[in-house]
Amino acid sequence: MGGGAQSENGGMEGWLYLFTYNRLGYQVSRKRYFILKENLLSSFKNQPLNVVKEPNRSAIIDSSVRVNDNGRESINKKVFFIFTVYNASNQRDKLKLGASSSEEAAKWIRSLQDAAMKEPPNLLASPLPKKSSLRKGGSKRPDWVKFSFDWQSWIYSEAMTSDVIDHSPWQIFGCYNGLRMFKEANPRRGWGDIPVMMGVGVVDASSEAIFHTLMSLGPSRSEWDFCVYQGNVVDHIDGHSDIIHLQMYNDFLPWGIKPRDMLLRRYWRREDDGTYVILLHSVHHKKCPQNSNFVRASLKSGGYVVTPVNKGKQSVVKHMLAIDWKLWKLYLRPTASRSLTIRMLERIAALREMFKSKGEGESVENIAADIGIPATPANEKEDNEVKTGDNSSKKVVDLMEVEDDAPKEGTRRTSLVGLHESADEFFDVPEPVDQDHLDNDWQFDNQTCVQSPFHPKLPTPAGLVKKLQGLAVQKKGYMEIPEVALETDEPAYGTTLQKDLTCDSPCSWAESDPSLYLIRGPTYLTDNQKVKAIGSLMQLVGVDWLRSGVREDNLSSRPNSIVQKYAAAGGSEFFFVINIQLPGNPLYSAALYYMMRTPLEDNYLLHNFVEGDDAYRNSRFKLIPYISKGSWVVKQSVGKKACLLGQALEVKYIRGKNYLELDINVGSSTVARGVVNLVLGYLNNLVIEMAFLIQGNTQEELPEILIGTCRLNHLDSSKAFMVKQ
Repeated sequence: MGGGAQSENGGMEGWLYLFTYNRLGYQVSRKRYFILKENLLSSFKNQPLNVVKEPNRSAIIDSSVRVNDNGRESINKKVFFIFTVYNASNQRDKLKLGASSSEEAAKWIRSLQDAAMKEPPNLLASPLPKKSSLRKGGSKRPDWVKFSFDWQSWIYSEAMTSDVIDHSPWQIFGCYNGLRMFKEANPRRGWGDIPVMMGVGVVDASSEAIFHTLMSLGPSRSEWDFCVYQGNVVDHIDGHSDIIHLQMYNDFLPWGIKPRDMLLRRYWRREDDGTYVILLHSVHHKKCPQNSNFVRASLKSGGYVVTPVNKGKQSVVKHMLAIDWKLWKLYLRPTASRSLTIRMLERIAALREMFKSKGEGESVENIAADIGIPATPANEKEDNEVKTGDNSSKKVVDLMEVEDDAPKEGTRRTSLVGLHESADEFFDVPEPVDQDHLDNDWQFDNQTCVQSPFHPKLPTPAGLVKKLQGLAVQKKGYMEIPEVALETDEPAYGTTLQKDLTCDSPCSWAESDPSLYLIRGPTYLTDNQKVKAIGSLMQLVGVDWLRSGVREDNLSSRPNSIVQKYAAAGGSEFFFVINIQLPGNPLYSAALYYMMRTPLEDNYLLHNFVEGDDAYRNSRFKLIPYISKGSWVVKQSVGKKACLLGQALEVKYIRGKNYLELDINVGSSTVARGVVNLVLGYLNNLVIEMAFLIQGNTQEELPEILIGTCRLNHLDSSKAFMVKQ
C-alpha cells in the first residue's frame, strides 16, 4: 500500500515520511507505516501483516496537540506535502510528517482531526512500566504521548455550501469550444478598464490530477497550454505561495507587437470537499526584472477553481482572468483585448481534451514525473538504505540529542520528538532511485538539505547574503504597504476607527446586515437546514485599527479602553472583544468591541462559552467571512464558508470582570498567512464583512444566534494607529 487508505473503523493507515535532522544539522526523511485506529497512532518500520504486531512507537491523539498544514516542499530533490503535529504549549516539541500527494495529506489531517474530537480509551487503567525517552532509544513498548490538534485551516469549514446570501457577480455571454463564458454582471468600468471574464468547463479527471497539471511549469504543460511556452519559479515563499515567471507565445497576439511575459504571485489551497483553489496576480520582484525583449503584461486578477463532481471522477474547472496587455491599441479596440482574454480561457478545452485522449492514469504518472515525484511501484522492496540529496544510497547517522526536552523518569507525558526514533537511526524504508531533476516549478529548493535550528552551521558568504536578502523581502513583502502610520499619545482603545453607517467614508466601520448570513436552524440536527439570521445578540460599539512592532494582547484591560470606562462607571454591561492579530512587519490588529446590557446568564450558550474552558471554546467559536466588494482573487481566497476559528488558529482567551477577549493569532497558520498576505495588497479596495457566533450542537442550543457582525470599509494601513512601545 503506497498511500493512505481509509479503514473500516474510520481510521487511516499507510506510508508517511517522518522528517528529522542529523547531527550535521541537515534534514533527512524516514519512511514509516502509520496506523490510526480510534485515538491511537502507531508507527511501524514495515507494513504489519497482522494486527497483533507490536508497533515501534505509539501515541494517543487528544486535544492537546495542533496540526499545521505546511503545503508542498522540496526535500532532498523530492516533493512532499507536509503537515506538522506539535504541542500547543511547547512548539519545539513537534513532528514533521509528509505524504506523497495532497490528497493523502488531506486524508491524514482529516482523520487526525476526527480522532482528536473523540474521547480516548482508558489505556492507562492497567499499570505501565516506567517511561524512558524514546528519543534516546528507550523501551519499544507503546509510549503513550498526548497529541494536541487543530482543525488547521483558515479556510476549512463545517459545510460545503456558502454561508452567505450573495448574488452571482457573473453573467453568461457565450459558449466557445464547449466552455461557458461569463463576464462581470455590473462591471461599472470606465475608459481603458480591464475586462473581467471567466470560462467554465467539465474535465474527465480528478481534482488532484488537474491541480498537479495546472501547477506544473515543465514539459508536460506544452500538451495543453498553448499560451505559455516557458515558466519557472522565481522565489518560494512558503508551502502554499510562490513567485512564478511565465513567457508567452506570440502567435495569438496581434501582428507586429513584442511577446508578453508575466510575473505572478501564486497561492493555492485545498478545501475539505477536494476543491483546489489556485490564485494568481501580478507582482514586482527584484530577482526577475523586466526583459527588454518582452512587454510585461499585468494580471489584475486570475486563477482556477477545480471542484470534484460525479464522485470525484470528473471536475468542474473555473478559470478567471482580468489582464492588462499593456498595448495602447487594445484600449482603442476593447473587443481585441476581450478576444485575447477569451483565447486564454479556452485553455480549459485543451486541458479537457488532453485528459480525454490520454486517460487520467497515464496523465497522473506523467505529471508526477514532470514535477519530480518518482512513481513508487506497488511491489516495492524494503532495505536499510536512506536516499540522500545527491541520489547516492548511504547510511544516515542521526545523533540529535536535546537534553532539555527529554522526559524524566516516571512522567506520563513524553516529548513528541520521541517519535523520531533516534535509536533506530540506521533503519529506513528505501526509495526508488530517481535520477531525474526537478522541473522548473520545483527549483525553489536549491539546497538538497535544510539546516536544523538545533545545530546551526557557520554560514557561507553566499548563504549570508541570501539570508539578508530574504529578511529584506520578508520585511517589505511583495505588495507594497505604506509604512506611514499615525503616531500620537496612547489611544482610547475602542475608538481609533471611525464609524460610518453610510459606508461612504474610507477606513471606517459599521455593522453588517445579519440577514446576509446563514446559521443552523431549529431542525438542523434532522435535516441540516440553515436559515437566515434574524439579528445579533450583542451590539458593536467600537473598533480599533492598530499598528505595532509587537503583538498587542489584552486590549480590554488597558486603563483607557472603552471596556474599563464602563467598568469604572459600575454598569452591568458585558463586553465580547475579538482582537484579530495580523502577521507581518509591522503587525496590525483589528479589534472589535461587542457589548450587551442583559445578564450573561440569560443566554445559555453564550454563558457556557464565556465560563467554559479553552477546549470547549475552541470547538464552538465560528466565523463567517465575506468580501462584499473586492477583486475575484481576494473573494476566492477568503471564501464565504463558516469555519471553527477557535480550532483553525491559536486563540488566547482572557476573562476579565466584565469582558471576555479573544486574541486571535492569524500568523499561527500557514494557510491563513497566505490569505492575509494576499488581502493586505488589496486592502484599500475591499469591503470586509464578518459574522461571529457560537456553534450549537444540541437541540437546546438551536437555532444559533449571531454574537455580532461587522463591516470594515476600505481599510488603509497608513491610517492604522501606531501603538508606542
